[in-house]
Amino acid sequence: MIRSAQMKDYENLTVLMGFLGYPATAEQMQARLERIVEKEDHYTLGSEMDGRMVGMIGFHTGYLYTQDEMYARVIALVVDPAIRNKGIGGELLKEAESRAKSLGATGMGLNSGNRKEREDAHRFYERMGYTAKSTGFVKSLHS
Repeated sequence: MIRSAQMKDYENLTVLMGFLGYPATAEQMQARLERIVEKEDHYTLGSEMDGRMVGMIGFHTGYLYTQDEMYARVIALVVDPAIRNKGIGGELLKEAESRAKSLGATGMGLNSGNRKEREDAHRFYERMGYTAKSTGFVKSLHS
């Protein structure tokens, strides 16, 4: 079952973010989720199985200087490694695409790291119809 994530899901999201390679404490995830749910253009969906969230996708919508239409961008997608390759990630991505389209988005993008452990994810995105298009860069703004 796919549903919108709620504040009560922060502990499950903490575990899932760890699987994605972004460990956090439950307190950190709770604070992050509080900030995210306040944003009208941010959406968090979870896949629930036996009362436990086993996968999640987060995305946001916005506008670009380079096009007239709204876009959507996946900012997190993860499924519990114990149950991967059962279609949960695909269901989450399709649901996010459907919701983004209903909001007016005409396309969806995402970033995925260029690490060896992300190669399976890259193949998954290609199977889902995504095309590798650009190289991303980051810079920390902390002193």
